[in-house]
Amino acid sequence: MTGVSSAPAPQPVAVVDLVGLSRRLLAAHAPRLRRFAERHGAIRTTTPPLPAVTCTVQSSMLTGLPPSAHGAVANGWFDRELGEVLMWRQSNRLVAGEKVWETARRLDPRVTCANLFWWYAMGGTHDVSVTPRPIYAADGRKIPDCWTTPADLRDHLQRALGRFPLFDFWGPRAGIASSRWIADAAREVWRRHHPTISLVYLPHLDYDLQRFGPEDPRVARAVAAIDEVAGDLLDFYEHEGVRPIVLSEYGIVPVRGPVAINRELRRAGLLKVRAEEHEREALDLLGSDAFAVVDHQVAHVYLAPAARARVGEVHDLLRALDGVETVLVGEAIAAAGLAHARSGDLVAVAAPDRWVEWGHWLEDSRAPDFARCVEIFRKTGFDPCELLVDPRIAFPRLAVAWRLLRRTLGQRVLMDLIPLDGSLVGGSHGRIDVPEIDRPVLLGAVPSATPEVIPATAVRDLVLESVLGRRVE
Repeated sequence: MTGVSSAPAPQPVAVVDLVGLSRRLLAAHAPRLRRFAERHGAIRTTTPPLPAVTCTVQSSMLTGLPPSAHGAVANGWFDRELGEVLMWRQSNRLVAGEKVWETARRLDPRVTCANLFWWYAMGGTHDVSVTPRPIYAADGRKIPDCWTTPADLRDHLQRALGRFPLFDFWGPRAGIASSRWIADAAREVWRRHHPTISLVYLPHLDYDLQRFGPEDPRVARAVAAIDEVAGDLLDFYEHEGVRPIVLSEYGIVPVRGPVAINRELRRAGLLKVRAEEHEREALDLLGSDAFAVVDHQVAHVYLAPAARARVGEVHDLLRALDGVETVLVGEAIAAAGLAHARSGDLVAVAAPDRWVEWGHWLEDSRAPDFARCVEIFRKTGFDPCELLVDPRIAFPRLAVAWRLLRRTLGQRVLMDLIPLDGSLVGGSHGRIDVPEIDRPVLLGAVPSATPEVIPATAVRDLVLESVLGRRVE
């Protein structure tokens, strides 16, 4: 301990995740972020693991490990023992490996860490954490809220900043309000706790980039909005002596339509459904020989134990689909860094301009009732249509108000506003070989020897070196 106490104090660092930030957006619409980059040297490019999705990339950045080691093989997976698809789980104990703050604290016990909305924040060894955690009332209401460590931080933040704007964090209304709230919360956490490592997630670019695609002129407004919010936060940190590192997990590319893997597995007799009330159809996970848990441009395809011998047949079926570029099996899954018990028996990767939708029904009238709702835990994969309102609804604001009024009166009402038409989605991500202009970036005062292109797994060591003032082997 004597050696530690005599060493220089650790340098406070804030790692600000501007998800979706790319060279394309930086050059065109983000003057404050460009000036920040110019003050601190070169703009670097990061290479995410496969799949390039939030939970996987963040886990690799924080542990320095591939998905095969940390276990976050996507934003969700099929639990073979439970027989359930687990999407967007929040326990930090799901991620194996020593996290960056744990390594830093082991080397210098004075190091503390605050996690503001990076995923897997619950139950971790952070000193401070803030993460979305709505209240699901028995009458069907979803009440915006957040979960914090320490517990009384929740009350402080919501007194100071108002209730966390959950419906601006995800769904058709998602916009700048949630990122602004998180940035304000990061400032409050710094003033109260002065963490050595601040992990701050600002999701705003994810929304319009997926709604419209990166080439749509409407994206300029979104970039300008996050440029202002992030610029203010970076100025605050630098004034407080905190060294900011800005990065993104992935870049979003234009897409022209989805690939319906589950529907094709159904047509081949491999995926089974269960008929429910009103002729709705639920995916029969334990009765199917094969089904896909989809995540943007990547899908984990799971086979029933009795169907494992049919892996070649399923591979050929998937490979023949229009919009599927690659299907990984066996050693190819291992080579991609995905050899983990949570991974599928096959991993399908969409073509550069396509993404994979979750639906299993063959007629829209038979879709589950929650398909038209924001239901991130009930769907068998990620659904970007949740960012949109069905264009067939003539007066969407009135439709929302009418449903909310009925809920206020105690009625159970579906918020069934989401389209089922995947062709409306303009952008996606998940692949790692994307054009240079759309690749994720890293900005900030990092060691001069840092290469121009770095893997996401190297972010951990960059943060350690910035905090401790020395390279950690």
